[in-house]
Amino acid sequence: MLARTGVLGDLDRVTRQLAHAEDGTVIPVDAWRDDDVLFVQFDLPGMDRSSVDLTVERGTLVLSAERPSPIPAGAKPVLTERPTGRFTRRLTLSDALDADAAQAVYDNGVLTLRLPLAAHAKPRKIAISGGGPKQVTA
Repeated sequence: MLARTGVLGDLDRVTRQLAHAEDGTVIPVDAWRDDDVLFVQFDLPGMDRSSVDLTVERGTLVLSAERPSPIPAGAKPVLTERPTGRFTRRLTLSDALDADAAQAVYDNGVLTLRLPLAAHAKPRKIAISGGGPKQVTA
């Protein structure tokens, strides 16, 4: 459901895109399809919901969030391993998804995005019309 071509290089690009933000910081993502819905979850520990921004523009999902430094101004850091600052993540969405009907929930540092399948992409039956059964004439 994430748009990609059949070229191996494009598959590798999408895999890297799912694993890393633009600045190289890892933002873990899980995505799965359940019936006619694609779910995408982003781990955003330590980020306040008010700092999270999620938009879709021309088939690209853009996630931005900020984690401030917990170290008070003027304090001397002893060890800093947790990344801080503004993070941006972009994912290309398939046109088979209905981005206008997307829903997002943020709970305990996990952002869950629900993207339903677009009506034009859902399988549907085609009615067959025609006359009655043919009669055999002798």
